[in-house]
Parts: sequence; C-alpha cells; structure tokens
Amino acid sequence: MLIAMILGLLGGIFLGFALDISYPTEYSFYITMGLLAAIDSILGAARSHLEGKYNNLIFITGFVTNAILAGLLAYLGDRLGVPLYYAAILVFGGRLFQNLAVIRRLLIDKYIIKKDSNINKK
Repeated sequence: MLIAMILGLLGGIFLGFALDISYPTEYSFYITMGLLAAIDSILGAARSHLEGKYNNLIFITGFVTNAILAGLLAYLGDRLGVPLYYAAILVFGGRLFQNLAVIRRLLIDKYIIKKDSNINKK
C-alpha cells in the first residue's frame, strides 16, 4: 500500500508538471489552504498504514472533506473580513507536525531499533 501511495504522489507530480493547467491568482490562497489539508490527510494515511489501521474510505472522505473545509474557511473568512484561515493553518499545520513525529517514531521503531536488536542477538 505504501508503494501505491508513493507511485500516486509521483504520478501526480509528473502530471502537474506535464499538463499546462492554470488558475486565476485570486484562487491561489484557497488552493493553498486546500493543499495544506490534503497533505495533512496524506500524512495521516501514512501514519495509520504504519500503525496497521488504514481504511481507504476514511482516507478518501477525510482527504476531500478536509480540503473543502479548509478552502471554505479561507473563502468565508475572506468574505467576512475575518482571518478564519488561521484556524486551518493552526489545526492542519499542527497535525502535520504531529503525524510526521509519529511516523518518524514508527519508522525508527520498525527499522532502526529492530535492526539493532537483531544485531545484538547474534
């Protein structure tokens, strides 16, 4: 499953550079908020995969819902003149770092510490 995620990411990056898709600069802020939420969902999926709790339906619905919510918060805040996008930055940014920290610990436990314990047994 991890290989499929990496291949999907690489395919998306390739398509992003290969296709000449543009959007108005007025939407760049909303798209950025949506991307922040989407990256949070991807790291959450990687974390749950490493923990053995991954569910594809939860990932897909969370990915879409979080991206839409972040974009809507930015849009609504822009319309009201209130910086509601700070809520998205705070929540999704904090979760990014939290998920990355857990992924790092899981990988260290799985590959580094396990490898060291196998060396000590010999």
